[in-house]
Amino acid sequence: MSANASFRSEAIKAAKKIIVKAGTRLLIDRESIARLVDGIAHLRQAGHQVLLVSSGAVGMGMEIARVTKRPAELAKKQALAAMGQTKLMSIYAEEAAKHGFPVAQLLLTAADLRSRRRYLNVMNCINALWEQNVLPIANENDSVSVDELKFGDNDTLAGMLTSVAGADLTILLTTVDGLRDRDENGNLAGRFSMVEKITDKIKALAGGTDDNNLSIGGMDSKLRAAELATAAGAYLWIADGRDPEIFSKIIKGEDCGTIFLPRNHRVPGRKRWLGFFSKVSGALIVDDGAVKALIERGKSLLPSGVIAVKGEFRRGDTVEILSTTLKPVARGLVNFDAKDCLLLCGKHTPEVIEIMGKEAETEAVHRDNLVLVEL
Repeated sequence: MSANASFRSEAIKAAKKIIVKAGTRLLIDRESIARLVDGIAHLRQAGHQVLLVSSGAVGMGMEIARVTKRPAELAKKQALAAMGQTKLMSIYAEEAAKHGFPVAQLLLTAADLRSRRRYLNVMNCINALWEQNVLPIANENDSVSVDELKFGDNDTLAGMLTSVAGADLTILLTTVDGLRDRDENGNLAGRFSMVEKITDKIKALAGGTDDNNLSIGGMDSKLRAAELATAAGAYLWIADGRDPEIFSKIIKGEDCGTIFLPRNHRVPGRKRWLGFFSKVSGALIVDDGAVKALIERGKSLLPSGVIAVKGEFRRGDTVEILSTTLKPVARGLVNFDAKDCLLLCGKHTPEVIEIMGKEAETEAVHRDNLVLVEL
């Protein structure tokens, strides 16, 4: 067995929890939705717990309203989503019932994952649904989302839910057969069967693959999802959802689509939240010695290594840690308000204690509450 085939076989056999994402262009009618649910039932019968990230609410609303082009106005898109979501879920419920399992709806905004408490609530809800043999179906809450609350696309949502649910594999079903290379003229060439690491060269290959009249996102968003999923220790598989046998091929570990390999280690849940979801309130600029201590020795960030403070933040907020060239190094939960950080810049531990008192923390950001940007 080749290394490629071995990784594919390992990915599906080891996957207890799987995220499946289907784009709008794959959910064009009841027959296509029924085929998707059949495939998910196949995964469930093979012993996998599945969460579906489903696009299609706006598209279904367009069908109901007899609209042929996705509107640009936010209110009109929200109205179409509200119309389409009810019909979409009713079809899912009816098709899943044919296989003997119920479905549940999870409508999410980015705010639901930025808050640590709400993030944990989402995680616990998903686990409770799985325990009751329910298929969770997640979608961005398009009927209420505004730009600052949006994930951007459901590829990104799928990548994020990989982390939230602790999934082992994410399958992005799309209308292409995987990530493709480009020839010297920039035209699409051969398919990448496997990607070990997402490099700048790989990112440069991405190009739009979807029809904006109906949907959003493209290969760029799929690579972003792959970064999120693989950093969380999961495999990600881009596959052609138009193929009626695609789930069977995936279960057999066949060479279809493009599989992305996980990072060497799974980042702990709290640090995944810090790295992917928490809202950054400010920044600490640190010297080269501090950067080295964080990256090479896994140390906490001490006030002595901080040379500047940006933004207004309070104790417990998430701050970005930047090098002197303003390159992101890490992010973490800060132990002091911004005004105190300014006061403590460059101060060593005895001075910190003298200024803040014996009961105060001596780290600006403790290593247990810190995650490196490269994870």
